Amino acid sequence: MTPRSRAICLILTTMAWAGPGVAQGFSLVGEGGFFHGSRAPERLIQASAPANPQVAGPAPSLFRGRAEGSFFAPRAAAPVTGTSTPAPVPLGGSQVARLRHLIASAEAGRDGYDAVQHGARVPTPTVPTAMTLAEIYAWIAATPGQPHAIGRYQMIPTTLKRLVRHAGVGLDARFTPALQDRLADQLLAEAGYGAFTGGEMGRRAFMNNLAKIWAGLPNSSGRSHYHGYAGNRATMSWAHFDAEMARIFTG
Repeated sequence: MTPRSRAICLILTTMAWAGPGVAQGFSLVGEGGFFHGSRAPERLIQASAPANPQVAGPAPSLFRGRAEGSFFAPRAAAPVTGTSTPAPVPLGGSQVARLRHLIASAEAGRDGYDAVQHGARVPTPTVPTAMTLAEIYAWIAATPGQPHAIGRYQMIPTTLKRLVRHAGVGLDARFTPALQDRLADQLLAEAGYGAFTGGEMGRRAFMNNLAKIWAGLPNSSGRSHYHGYAGNRATMSWAHFDAEMARIFTG
């Protein structure tokens, strides 16, 4: 068999292995991806994620004042013929909190901060919010070959570890809701939150950037940026996404 033939066989074998075992909602990409409930493979998401010139060094919260599985959690498969219409985000709370809620509605489902990608054959030993980062990393290392997207924002291992390093968080820290929000804020900054709220980026462009991070969100085409990768698809329509963004960022 020629080198070219061997390469083709390897690709086909990999695709056949990944297809049936990949959960419908990977998110950002990785084992399943940076993706989620609808997600893309992690390596693809990281390659597509916009550069982050605004973030530099550890910070409490970027918004104070300013092929894993998916980035995401378990959820029922969305019908192939359309997308569901999540409930409107709460009107209370800061704009960032409401934006996180909107993203979580596309990614984590009812389990929220304790979501674990539904394709994981071996679940976490306890709920994610009760685990330390070291314990989560140990679970990941002990369960190769399955999706590991975890938490409200369905973070895959490579993304989680990168964000934790950037934030300067110790491995003895628990994966609490506050920590998950803090890590999600880093991703929002990378998507251009500062430029968007500062009037330097339009809402459509910002939304498309968010869709490059969370596969459950649609881009302006109406589909997930990772549609078709590992079963990913948007879990809400572009019209709903746009309407909710308009409600959050009015004036």
